[in-house]
Amino acid sequence: MTESPVAAPATPTGNANGHGNGTPTETAAGGSTVATKPAGDDNSIFSIIYTVGKKVAIVGSIYLVGYMGWSVAWLIAPVILSVARDQLAKTSAKKRDIAKASALASEKDVILARIDELPAWVYFPDVERCEWLNKILKQVWPNANHFARTLVKETIEPNVALALANYKMNGFRFDRIILGTIPPRIGGVKIYDKNVDRNEIIMDLDLFYASDCDINFYLGGMKGGIKDFQIHGWVRVVMKPLIRSMPLVGGLQIFFLNNPNIDFNLVGVIDFMDMPGLSDLLRRIIVEQIGNVMVLPNKLPISLSEEVSAVALKMPEPEGILRIHVVEAKDLMKKDISVLGKGKSDPYAIINVGAQEFKTQIIDNNVNPKWDYWCEACIFTTIGHYIGFSLWDYDQTMPGVQSDDVLGRASIDIASVIKKGVVDSWLTLEDAKHGLLHVRLQWYKLTADPNDLQQILLETQLLRVTSMSSAVLSVFIDSARHLKQARSSSKPDPYLVCSVNKQKQQTAMIMRDDSPVWEQGFTFLVSNPDNESLNIKIYDQKTGNDIGQYTYTLSTLLKQFNMEVIQQPFQLQKSGPESKLYMSLSLRILKPGEIDKESDALEQVAAITRSSSVKTPEVAVVAPPTFKDPQAPSKRLSAESPISEEDPAVAVKISPALSASTSSEKPISELAASVLTHRFPDSTSSAGEHNLGRIQLSIRYSAQRQKLDVTIHKIMKIPLRDPSNIPDPYVKLYLLPGRSKESKRKTGVIKDNCNPVYDASFEYLISIAELRQTELEVTVCTQKGFLSGGSPIIGMLKIPLDDAEITTQSGLNSWFDLQPEMRHE
Repeated sequence: MTESPVAAPATPTGNANGHGNGTPTETAAGGSTVATKPAGDDNSIFSIIYTVGKKVAIVGSIYLVGYMGWSVAWLIAPVILSVARDQLAKTSAKKRDIAKASALASEKDVILARIDELPAWVYFPDVERCEWLNKILKQVWPNANHFARTLVKETIEPNVALALANYKMNGFRFDRIILGTIPPRIGGVKIYDKNVDRNEIIMDLDLFYASDCDINFYLGGMKGGIKDFQIHGWVRVVMKPLIRSMPLVGGLQIFFLNNPNIDFNLVGVIDFMDMPGLSDLLRRIIVEQIGNVMVLPNKLPISLSEEVSAVALKMPEPEGILRIHVVEAKDLMKKDISVLGKGKSDPYAIINVGAQEFKTQIIDNNVNPKWDYWCEACIFTTIGHYIGFSLWDYDQTMPGVQSDDVLGRASIDIASVIKKGVVDSWLTLEDAKHGLLHVRLQWYKLTADPNDLQQILLETQLLRVTSMSSAVLSVFIDSARHLKQARSSSKPDPYLVCSVNKQKQQTAMIMRDDSPVWEQGFTFLVSNPDNESLNIKIYDQKTGNDIGQYTYTLSTLLKQFNMEVIQQPFQLQKSGPESKLYMSLSLRILKPGEIDKESDALEQVAAITRSSSVKTPEVAVVAPPTFKDPQAPSKRLSAESPISEEDPAVAVKISPALSASTSSEKPISELAASVLTHRFPDSTSSAGEHNLGRIQLSIRYSAQRQKLDVTIHKIMKIPLRDPSNIPDPYVKLYLLPGRSKESKRKTGVIKDNCNPVYDASFEYLISIAELRQTELEVTVCTQKGFLSGGSPIIGMLKIPLDDAEITTQSGLNSWFDLQPEMRHE
C-alpha cells in the first residue's frame, strides 16, 4: 500500500514565541509565513556584503604578502586551511542533506534509497516499527517549540556559557530558537518485558532528528547561528510508577543511554569557528551540556500525577557499581610521524558509561602501554546499557580542540558483567587495523545492611588503591526556606553546592527567590562512611556570598532505619534564624556480585582460592617446588637444603592434630603469618649448593589487581675470590619467555659488599592466565665485572610462577640458591 505525499499542515501565524501580535514575521515550528516585506532581504544584503568583503580580504592579503616581502608560507598556510575548511563543509553539508531528505521521505523511500542505513527494526528482531508514532510527532511538532525554548534557555544556555567562559569566550546567550518544520523520526521502538519491575514500563526509541532549525545566539558581541542541527541516539523512556488513577502512569524519565551523535552547521559572523579544530570545541561543549541534562546518570523527569512525590521520581537510584581496571594494551597502531617514517604512539584510553567519562594517563612512545588505571562508575540501568572504551594517540594542540588520532574502540555489555560477576578479558579493537585492550571489570550490588561495611572496607584495603569506594550516597535536594538576604535591594539568586571529599555537584540557579525549589538529585561515591561528611553550601550568584551551609556526618546515616532520611528539614548555619534546607539522603553499601559458576572468571578465582588455603601436611613446612624446566632448577630452602644452626625452626614439622587445633582457633591470615615466621629466617650461613651465595625473595600475586609483586630483600655469602676486588653487586629481573625490555627491573648498585641488603620492590601487570606460563629470571651481577674483562654475572636462577604459594595472601617468601650462569634461550 503506497503512501501519498502529505503536505505540511498550516498553523496560525505568530512570532517565534507562538504569540500572535498582528504583524507576523515567522512561525515557531512549521507554520505558514506571512509578511509584507520579504524576510530574506536583510539576509541577502548581508550575504552580498560578506562575500565581497571576503574577496577583498583575500586579494588584500596576497598584495600585502608581496608588498612586505614576507615568506610564501604566510600565503600557503591560509590557503591550505581554507581548502580544508571548504572540504569539511562540503562533506558535512552532503551528510546533512541526505539525513534531511531521509527524515522528510516515507519509510519505504528511505529503505529503497539507503539500503546501507536501514532503520533499527530491520537489524534487530526485537525492535518494532512505529510509523504511527512518527505521524503523531508530525502532527504535534508545531506546538513543541515553546517547551524546547524553555528547556534550552533555562538549562542548556547557562551551562554552555560557563563552559565557553573557561576558554575566554564570554557573553554567550541564545537569541532565537525555532525548531523548524521537520519533526524527529523514530526508527524503531523496543519494549522490555523481562527483568523489569512490575511497577514500571521501559522502552527504547531509535531517535533521529535532522532539523531545518533556525537558532541564533550571541558570543562576545558577535551574532551567530546554528542550522541543520542533527542528533541521533537511543532514547530510553521509563514510565514509573504505575498508579490506579488516570493517567495510570505517575511520571516519565527520559534520557539517552549514551552520548548521542551530534552535527550542525554554524552560520553568520561566527562562521569562522566552523573549521577543523574550532568547531570540535563548540561541538564537544554542546554534547557535554546535553549529557548533563539527558544522558545517564542524568535524566529528564516529567511528573504526570500529583499522587507521585518529587523524591520518588527524581531521586537517583543506582543499581550498583562497576569497578573498572584498564590494565594494558598490545600491538596498537603507530600514528606518530618521525624523520625515519612511522614512529610510535602516545596512547591513552577513555572509558564512557553514559555521561560518566574517565581518562587514563598518557604513555609516551609506546604501542604496548601498561596503564594499571582504576575507576568506578555508578550504574543506573542494567538493561541494554554498555561500557565503551576508546583509545587515542595524544597530539599536543590548542586546549579543547580534538586533533588526537583514534587507535581503536571496544565495548562490553554491562548485563554480561553482572551475570558473570567478574570479567577479565582481552578485547579486540574495532576501527583499527590491529590492537588488543586488556580490561578487568567487577560488579558490586548495593545493600542497606551496615554490617556489610567492614567486609568491603577490608577488600578495598587489600586492593591498595586509595580511590576505591565502599558505599554510595544518594542526595535529593528539594528546597530551602527563608534564606537570608545577600543584598538589601533584592532577594538572592541562590544555587547550592554539595560535596563529599573532592566530589562536587551543583544545582541550578533560581532567580530572585529566598525560598528556592530545586528538586535535583546527585550521587557520590564514599570511601569510608565512618569518617566522611556531606558538606552543603548555598551561594548568591550575584554577589558570590555564602548565604547558608550545613554539614551532615555520614556515620549518623548508618544508624538510621534502612540508612535513609526522607524529606527532612535541616537548620542551616550562617543563615537566618528560620532558614532551613529540605533534603533526602540514602546510603548503600557495596557488596560483590555473585560470580557465575560457568564463567571463566570463576575458574580463575576458584584456582586462586584453592591455592590460598593453608596446607598442613605432616612434612616439612617448606617443601621444594615443582619446576617445569628440569635443566634450570632454582634451589629453594627446604628440608633437604643445608640448614645452619640459626635456622632450626625451618625443619619443624606440624602434625595433623596440631594443625587442626590451630586452624580452628585462629583465622587463616594469623595462621599463615605464624607459619611464615618460622619458615622464613632472616639470615643463612650456607653459601648454597654451588657456593655462589643465596638470595632472599618475596613473590606475591594479587588476583584482584592483576599484579605481581617481587621484593628483593638481600643476598648473603657472595664468594670473595679476590680480596682486592670486592664485588659491587646488583640484581636484574626479567619475565620469561620473551625477556623483553618492558619486563626488565634493576636494583641499585651496592659498593664493596658480599652481603648486600636491598629491600627493593618491583611490580608487573600480568593476568593469572599469563602468570601460569611465565618464569621469573633473577640475575646477580657485579659492576666490577665489566672493568675486569670477565663475566659480570655472579649467579642466576629461574623461578616458575605457577607455584600455588605465590597466589596466597602471604605469597612465596624464601631463600634461593644462586645457580651458575645459564645461556639465554
